[in-house]
Amino acid sequence: MLDFSYLKLNNKDPVYIQLSQYVKRQILLKNATNGDELPSRRELALQLNINPNTVQKAYKLMEEQGFVITKSNQGSYIYTDEYIYSKIKTELTHDMVAEFIKSAKEINMSFKQVIDLISQLWDE
Repeated sequence: MLDFSYLKLNNKDPVYIQLSQYVKRQILLKNATNGDELPSRRELALQLNINPNTVQKAYKLMEEQGFVITKSNQGSYIYTDEYIYSKIKTELTHDMVAEFIKSAKEINMSFKQVIDLISQLWDE
């Protein structure tokens, strides 16, 4: 069963989005693979001390995006294949880089400064 004990919720993003992003990261890191079971909505809500409707909203989003399948009366499971894995990898890496670029621009870093910093830190 997928472990949510390492999930640290923030006050910035909607909780249901954070749940979905966490599952995507676990898939990308191969900590969650095809067929892995997710906790029930009620169990996860209790574990994270959040509203069960929030968990339901997250599971619905993950089902719509295709990486979670819910079988009636059997629970919810990770579904991933090469296409879904590639899609998640592209999305998460794009979002990470976009956020970095936005932050760099906010403090007026030049493109050259960003590249120099990345080059300097890459092998650390």
